[in-house]
Amino acid sequence: MNTKDRVTQEELLEKRAESIKTMFGSIVKVYDLLNALLSLNFDKSWRKFAARVSGIKPDTKVLDVCTGTGDLAISYSKLLNGKGLVVGSDYCHDMLRYGLPKIKKRHLEDKIKFIEADTLHLPFNDDSFEVSTVAFGIRNVVDLEAGIKEMRRVVRPNGRVVILEFSQPTNFLFRRIYFLYFTKILPVIGKLISRSSVPREPRLSPPRCKFDAYTYLPHSVLAFPDKLGLKSKMEKCGLKDVKIFERTFGIVTVHIGEKPPASSIVS
Repeated sequence: MNTKDRVTQEELLEKRAESIKTMFGSIVKVYDLLNALLSLNFDKSWRKFAARVSGIKPDTKVLDVCTGTGDLAISYSKLLNGKGLVVGSDYCHDMLRYGLPKIKKRHLEDKIKFIEADTLHLPFNDDSFEVSTVAFGIRNVVDLEAGIKEMRRVVRPNGRVVILEFSQPTNFLFRRIYFLYFTKILPVIGKLISRSSVPREPRLSPPRCKFDAYTYLPHSVLAFPDKLGLKSKMEKCGLKDVKIFERTFGIVTVHIGEKPPASSIVS
């Protein structure tokens, strides 16, 4: 690939990332409701489970990337004492702004701090956290492997990367029913709720980059690697002993990988 081709690819990824950011900004007021619809209202229990199996201690420092409105950060904060901290990062300013009142309402300002940041370029030194985690956000990062590597970079050796994400249901009948709901029914419900879709801006995006939130989100789930595919990518990104926990007939999985000691880390 020559330099010109490489620049073109980078520009396309940047435009896609900007389109996704704009899309999330457009649905921020119904984002929590959309999560409930996507998850059949299991999302809160899944986040609590992910926090519990992360193996954190009360004084752990946690980074929650793609934090959205902060629900996963809230789940982690409930397991921490006064010395523990959750930093929630997201590149969509509107999401953080909308999530801040939730933090204040629960009096968690001392345990949760928000920062506007791109998961592909986290503004933290190496080895800054014991755990880096993400819920339902890593599939929206335009370069999945680069995102996982950044999450690995900022955790200390023997620290953990925890990914809670939608997967492919394992029960055949339930899988067919759920995919029908995902691809046909959910987009209609979503549009009825907010009637919000992001119009294409020709200057920024080619026609294939038009993002309708309620169509994009279900299809982004279907296009995401299955549980073994994600495990393989985490291992490729330098994580070891990757464990998989399935929830609710395999609708979601929690993947937990460990960062090896410094002497054995692969770039």
